[in-house]
Amino acid sequence: MLDLIDKEQDKSARLKTTEDIQPAFKSFLNSLGDMPKADKDILKAAFNLANDAHKGIVRKSGEPYIFHPMAVATILVKEFGVADRISIVCAFLHDVVEDSSYELSDIEHQFGKHTAEIIDGLTKIVDATFDEDMISEQAENFRKILLTISDDIRVVIIKLADRLHNMRTLESMKKVSALKIASETLFIYAPLAHRLGLYEIKSELEDLSLKHSQPQVYEELYNRLEASKREFKDYIDAFIEQIRDNLQRTELKYYVKYRFKSIYSIYSKIHTKGVKFEEIYDLYAIRVILQTREDTEQDDCWLVYSNISRLFPPNPKRLRDWITTPKDNGYESLHTTVRGPEGRWVEVQIRTQRMDDVAEKGVAAHWKYKEDGELQDEFLTELISQVRETLENPSLTALEAVREFRENLQPNDVFVFTPKGRQVRLPVGSFVLDFAYKIHSDIGHKAIGAKVGNHVVGLEYQLRTGDVIEVLTSSVGTPAESWLNYVRTPRARDAVRLELRKARRELVEKGMHIVDWTRNRYNVENWEYILKELLAYFLIHNEEELYYQIGNKLLAAEKFREYIHKKQAGLPIERVDYERWEAERKRSESMFEEMGVQPDQLLVGKDTHIDHYVLAQCCRPVAGDDILGFEEKTQVVIHRATCPNAVRLMSSFGSRIVQARWMPNKSDVAFLAALRIIGFDKQGMLTELTKVFSDKLKLNIRKVIIESMDGMFVGFFYVYVKNTEVLGELVDKLSELENVQSVTRHEVESQS
Repeated sequence: MLDLIDKEQDKSARLKTTEDIQPAFKSFLNSLGDMPKADKDILKAAFNLANDAHKGIVRKSGEPYIFHPMAVATILVKEFGVADRISIVCAFLHDVVEDSSYELSDIEHQFGKHTAEIIDGLTKIVDATFDEDMISEQAENFRKILLTISDDIRVVIIKLADRLHNMRTLESMKKVSALKIASETLFIYAPLAHRLGLYEIKSELEDLSLKHSQPQVYEELYNRLEASKREFKDYIDAFIEQIRDNLQRTELKYYVKYRFKSIYSIYSKIHTKGVKFEEIYDLYAIRVILQTREDTEQDDCWLVYSNISRLFPPNPKRLRDWITTPKDNGYESLHTTVRGPEGRWVEVQIRTQRMDDVAEKGVAAHWKYKEDGELQDEFLTELISQVRETLENPSLTALEAVREFRENLQPNDVFVFTPKGRQVRLPVGSFVLDFAYKIHSDIGHKAIGAKVGNHVVGLEYQLRTGDVIEVLTSSVGTPAESWLNYVRTPRARDAVRLELRKARRELVEKGMHIVDWTRNRYNVENWEYILKELLAYFLIHNEEELYYQIGNKLLAAEKFREYIHKKQAGLPIERVDYERWEAERKRSESMFEEMGVQPDQLLVGKDTHIDHYVLAQCCRPVAGDDILGFEEKTQVVIHRATCPNAVRLMSSFGSRIVQARWMPNKSDVAFLAALRIIGFDKQGMLTELTKVFSDKLKLNIRKVIIESMDGMFVGFFYVYVKNTEVLGELVDKLSELENVQSVTRHEVESQS
């Protein structure tokens, strides 16, 4: 990965001025080398138009705006390896239509229809309004960008270059805006870069997102990584020298290099696996690049693997063969982890120069067009087909479509087959229902099970790569609430929820007809008063729930009619317990305890106090955490900046994010924090744990949920702490216990 320090050297340099514009453009043209003069003339015309359109406009940094499109063009050429004339022209012009009086017709007249279509795909939606409960403007923007891939994938390549430069210059933005942009980047752009094989770009986008969302965490990991680079340099050099000595016996041409894990990748491993920095053994990887013929490259890679395996014992569980079966994004490489000198585990990646070009340049390595402009590369053709299938699905809102597209960007997948041999790709952890809904929504709705090979399995069966799946359906089948426990993909989850909502509406309407008929039959008056008494009598929380229970026969219509008859006839009715009903109603309306803190504990927005807010139950922020506020209908919900739900919310509803921070020196409030502890289930383990909480740190435990299996335990401890310092001390002391493997903050990612 390119060094982030190098990327930020401009911060110490003087700001560029209008006098620097022409020299910078001339230098860019010279860097294009042998490009035909006619093409360079077109580039000059595009640059002049962009310079005129952005004249007098400056970025937040104070530099003339034209340096941004110039930077995007430079990134395309030097870092993405995309140096065709149309791409560069579009890089220069990508903000012109949005930010100036120039229109698409002007672009088409001067540079052609194809260029105008790409610019249209890059132009943001600025005049549409959406119902934010169902869809977000940003999601619609993503959908428009991604749909344009159907015509030309360069739309998304230029958009990625645009986002990369914006991330590199994010210091000039306000914190709230920077958080929103960083979250969008982590939510969609980094996975998209990975899907296109742009690994270096993906890593930098993730690192920069972490830097701006959690600066303290980023700085700490950056410093520790730099220290590790100095520590391991001599070891790596010695390891590589032994490989060179061993491979000298072969006639292969090769060179060796190495790379360190990205900062975000380290953070992710610490955060999701619960490991410490010192426990990450794949902190660096050695890469052997072969210069060989394409018809012998697989044999040559395995020959190198054989030689290295004789030199250093490999871990058979860590062998990854992506040369026999490349990844979906075209990535090819042979990965092995071997035990090197001093017993250290070292990852070795073996690939050819062609494979390395694909790994480094990603989609640019597939950049082949026929004379008529049609893509001739199978990888890109398949990718475009997947994008079109997902985003043109009329049953999905823009937000749902983008969520499904993002789900399909994730690297860990299973590949299963229909009985006719069609391959279906789904995320790891998918169920039979995910497969059924991927084939067709009607099959999903009526699914009752599946045949996997010669065995019949239930809907809860998790798919494995290589399974041949035949979905079993019933004409009377219909989705049930429990199905939401057996779906992994957004498409299946949304389809089930949509059908459940539809079924509920039908039952509510049926119940309304029964109630209306009964009211008319008994000439019921003072309905509002009777309704409240009726709800309390049956312990039902609201009017819609009453209709639903009657329509679904959860409440017998005869009992309802009997109550109305007695009420109208003045017959005795059991005493209505209003207090119990009120308590039940409040409990039902709040799935989680809304634990607020004192109004003077927080500042949001422009340093204004707020009175009505709650702490998000998914991440349970504690004083000292980096936080943000999300405006809901009647309150502000406070999330930790690291919360997966906060990332999703900022990506989809950025306009509802408000800045929030803790007031200093306010330590008189206790916060409910949740810890996830994993360890060996030894006798007296629970006593050891609770002693740390109660005896050593004098903390109050609110709730403990613990489960034991096969000699291991997983425990969730809910404890009151005053701030992150106390919480950090608690985590450290728990981690010191002999039989504890990991202690992490517990976060719950919403599936909505």
